Amino acid sequence: MTDSVGTLGDLHSHLVPGVDDGARTLDEALDAVDRMVAAGIGRVITTPHFRASLLQDDEACGRRITEVEEPFAHLRAAVEARHPGMRLERGFEVLLDVPDPDFSDPRVRLAGTPFVLVEWPRLRIPPGTGAVLAQIRESGWIPVVAHPERYHGMDAELRRPLQWRQVGALLQVNHGSVVGRYGADVRHRALRLLQSGVVDYLSTDHHPRPGHGLDVDPVRTFFQEADAEESFLRLAEVNPGRLLEGELPVEVPGFAIRKSLLGRLGNILGGRN
Repeated sequence: MTDSVGTLGDLHSHLVPGVDDGARTLDEALDAVDRMVAAGIGRVITTPHFRASLLQDDEACGRRITEVEEPFAHLRAAVEARHPGMRLERGFEVLLDVPDPDFSDPRVRLAGTPFVLVEWPRLRIPPGTGAVLAQIRESGWIPVVAHPERYHGMDAELRRPLQWRQVGALLQVNHGSVVGRYGADVRHRALRLLQSGVVDYLSTDHHPRPGHGLDVDPVRTFFQEADAEESFLRLAEVNPGRLLEGELPVEVPGFAIRKSLLGRLGNILGGRN
């Protein structure tokens, strides 16, 4: 394989074989990496699932980290041989099943940086989310809320993700949400957030299995058609790169989506609804 890789970054995926609902085998993971490289992604932080409650039990936490680290090491070695120019790091997608997680262990954070990828249980928003995120931020860590557009019960004005940003959290939207992979309501919320300029990162949330492809190319085309290519580059290249260096994201300008573009959205995004 060539060592020529792109400059896009991705900070949410499930590539480590056999540890969650993502890749089941090394071959499956490598096939996904091949497709990422073909889409222009050259820097990846893969993020197996992890429950925040494990942080309250040193033994259980250590078991989970060990369970992930060995297959990740095998994957990383295989990726280095196959795509020498790709940077592959590890973090976790942390399920906030307790309100007071301690993220002092760098192995739980994204590539050991101050950033930690978090999600809420069952794609529903529990009470007190702002306070939880504020406490994480006050403890010195920077929460990145995974796919805010996918949560059930989101108010029409999207006040909740705005509140999360006000307490210092960052927002990561899935490429698949923009193309309608999770339905029209999720796509609508993703576009609203992007238009408002409150999203910090675009990522694949890729689970290498049948029917779960990559949506990078149609999303890039959509941003180009919306005259917002600079926003795409900040979301998918600049800010993921800054995160890997432990730096806060640059602001991503919002943009208007013309009615004519909305009418052609299905064609631009490959006919998805």
